[in-house]
Amino acid sequence: MSRFAPMPEPPYYAVIFTAQRTAGDSGYGAMADKMMELAEEQPGYIGVETTRDADGLGITVSYWADEEALIAWKKVSEHLLAQKLGKFRWYSHYTLRVAKVERGYEGPEGR
Repeated sequence: MSRFAPMPEPPYYAVIFTAQRTAGDSGYGAMADKMMELAEEQPGYIGVETTRDADGLGITVSYWADEEALIAWKKVSEHLLAQKLGKFRWYSHYTLRVAKVERGYEGPEGR
C-alpha cells in the first residue's frame, strides 16, 4: 500500500491539517481510523497522506475533487464530533489550510 495519495489531473483541493497532540490516546486512535474510513466514503474524496513525529506533531493532507466536496465533508456529523473532541481533548494547537492544487509532479523522474 502506497503512503502517497493518488494524483489526479489538477485542479483539485488539498486540506492541510497540522496539529500538536496532547499526551495519551484518549480515544484518538479509534477516531482517527474511523475518520479515514468515513472520508473514503465521501463523494469527491481523492486520498490522504499523513505522518506524525515522536513528539506528537502531525501533518495530514486530504485531497478533494472540488470545493463542494470538502465543504460537505466538513459538515458530516461524525466529523463534526471529531473536530469538537480534537479542540478540547486531543490537540494543544492546530492549523488548517485549504489550497487549490494548480499543478502536480511525481518523481524522482519529475513527470
